[in-house]
Amino acid sequence: MALIDSVILRLTERACRRFQRLTGRTNVWLAAQLTNLSIIVYFVWAGLYSVTIDPVLRTVAALFGVGVLYALTQTIFKVPIETHETAAYRRVAKGLRNPRQIRDAVLRISFLTLALLLGYPVWFVYVNLRVPLVLLSYLLIVLTTVVLYLVACDPLPPCVGRITVWLRGLSPSRLADSESNPS
Repeated sequence: MALIDSVILRLTERACRRFQRLTGRTNVWLAAQLTNLSIIVYFVWAGLYSVTIDPVLRTVAALFGVGVLYALTQTIFKVPIETHETAAYRRVAKGLRNPRQIRDAVLRISFLTLALLLGYPVWFVYVNLRVPLVLLSYLLIVLTTVVLYLVACDPLPPCVGRITVWLRGLSPSRLADSESNPS
């Protein structure tokens, strides 16, 4: 499984670098966006689950949700994405590799194994029993796996994406200049 992990990590890093050249956004930015998506999926999952339980447990679940949201504001949401990107840029400029490649390997492999082994059972339960909570739970596992691979990648140096350059070329002021001043 370690070999599969290293292959997926290399492919993820290659895809992240292509994404950065295209958009100018790093793997750190992408991981933050997917983390936000997984937080939304978690709260949707909790909301759907709370409908099926009695009011006392629903109150406990709501208090737990508020606690989770408070913890997120004190941890993940406290530091802007740019701070994490700057730290990654500094590390890469010094020639250092991402320490998460080695440090998080066991966690990545565990989530990868879960994502692979639970795929068919989740599909089977959803198709036969129509339980949407199973799909949301599996989606959280897959999103966490993807985020773990994204944060283990090293970004390229800061750059403007090709899409940004292309869009700037289409800006109305530039089009007006080319129409009034033909070469």
